[in-house]
Amino acid sequence: MTDLTQDVPPSLARPRSTDPLPAPGGGSDPATESARADGPPALLTTASAETYAELLHEVVDTVAERFRSVSSPSVGPDRRALEAMVADVDLDTAGIGDSAALREADELYARHAVWFHHPSYTAHLNCPVVLPAVAAEAMLAAINTSVDTYDQSLVATFIEQRLITWTAERIGFAAGDGVFTSGGTQSNLQALFLAREHAIRKSPAPRHETIGRLRLLTSPVGHFSVARSAMLLGLPEDAVVTVDCAEDGRMDPDALRVAIEESQAEDRTVMAVSLTAGTTDRGLIDPIHPAADLCAEHGIWLHVDAAYGGGLLISPARRHLLDGIERADSITVDFHKTFFQPVSSSALIVRDPAELAASTWHADYLNPAAEAVGKDAEPNQVDKSLQTTRRFDALKLWTTLRSLGPDRLGTMVDQVCDLATDVRGLLETDPDFEVLGSTDLSTVLFRFRPAGTDPATADRFVPLIRRVLFESGRAMVARTTIDGTPWLKLTLLNPEATVLDIAAVLDLVRATGRGLLAGIDLSDHEICGAESVPATSARATGSAPVAAGGAR
Repeated sequence: MTDLTQDVPPSLARPRSTDPLPAPGGGSDPATESARADGPPALLTTASAETYAELLHEVVDTVAERFRSVSSPSVGPDRRALEAMVADVDLDTAGIGDSAALREADELYARHAVWFHHPSYTAHLNCPVVLPAVAAEAMLAAINTSVDTYDQSLVATFIEQRLITWTAERIGFAAGDGVFTSGGTQSNLQALFLAREHAIRKSPAPRHETIGRLRLLTSPVGHFSVARSAMLLGLPEDAVVTVDCAEDGRMDPDALRVAIEESQAEDRTVMAVSLTAGTTDRGLIDPIHPAADLCAEHGIWLHVDAAYGGGLLISPARRHLLDGIERADSITVDFHKTFFQPVSSSALIVRDPAELAASTWHADYLNPAAEAVGKDAEPNQVDKSLQTTRRFDALKLWTTLRSLGPDRLGTMVDQVCDLATDVRGLLETDPDFEVLGSTDLSTVLFRFRPAGTDPATADRFVPLIRRVLFESGRAMVARTTIDGTPWLKLTLLNPEATVLDIAAVLDLVRATGRGLLAGIDLSDHEICGAESVPATSARATGSAPVAAGGAR
């Protein structure tokens, strides 16, 4: 084979980064000079490095001051006011300059943001983020690496691959593979795409006939992205079959066996069983070993959506709750949930690396097929991803593991799970509250229902209490419905929050509920159209009424 580098002049073979590059034609670039004449530099380049440093210091100082001064999860959102503030900004006017634009962003965005690090934020699966990951985010954003091909990413490709291998080893895969994704929804979609292609390859029937006979089994409390993936993958309308849960809220293995046998009796092919390791509402883990036994018996792809529960992979106290996960064919893990990473940071991990080939699509300008089969083929991760351009999100997790270590991170996971256990115990002994079931992770379902309150009234209080707290900005809780009954939900993902912090949130829930009992009009108009915190609720909490969106 000819060495194409032998005729390259030594001066070009290995450029020295310290040597300034001459401008075309040996002089200054007129276009560059013109751009500089119009104002300060716009691009992050060698020439603007000092400006970049000054600008970031300014932003960091501003954000740090926000963190120092935040006293509640939000200032109380007034949707119409926020919409009007955004609409009032003229995006077609002349630029106002870097500092002014960022001061405006601070006032418009940061001032009115939802602060997930505040202990009174307990609504959704949003976590406070670890410091090294935040710093790494600044690094990767500035360098702007895209990890789709090796020639755009170099060492970043190997860092991501090493983290995929590390995660696969934590799962228990002997030689797994995978790719970082934008989140659990994308990971689930790609996992089920791989399952579909696997089923098609195994079937002797033509592709279109096989797709028309496929079925996907999941529980009624599995993530909505599983059913939506079936639609996006072109499966039949009746393809998704929900398998009943046992009384504890986890998928019933006996019901799963019945669903498989019924599908086979109807000449339908079960392409996948999708389990959940950490349901969104109750934080429950489906029984993995029994489902894996059934999938092995019938040759069915097993997917485990561990977007929420994936943090247990590094938990010193609760890793056993994921026993059997190594028997899955594909697994979703969201690092931006229980690994405390900034959004986005997720991954799809597969047991058999060869299955990822179903995602490969070659383009001559990017990853030519001829080069891919060469002895020295470059490791282009676009070959196993649904995305092309893709952020180097892996750097955040890499930096976190190197800074904190997995054991400390896993202890943080245990702390939020312990907190949920303690809060549930608190609620069980409080006569003003009703609690639903238990959790494997860090969610708590409850509602305000003091003695003498009928179920229908308690049902109507749930959206009202959530709305009052949301509009006041003082605390944020979620709401959901289980078997037709509305519940308030605490999603506890802050390792620094204490039982006393959450007790303060519960006191706000209690005070709001008592205010409602004291005489709020429970008409549908009030439920859907309330625009401010009811005065009775404000009096009950010992504060003045707060207009929605108003700063306190």
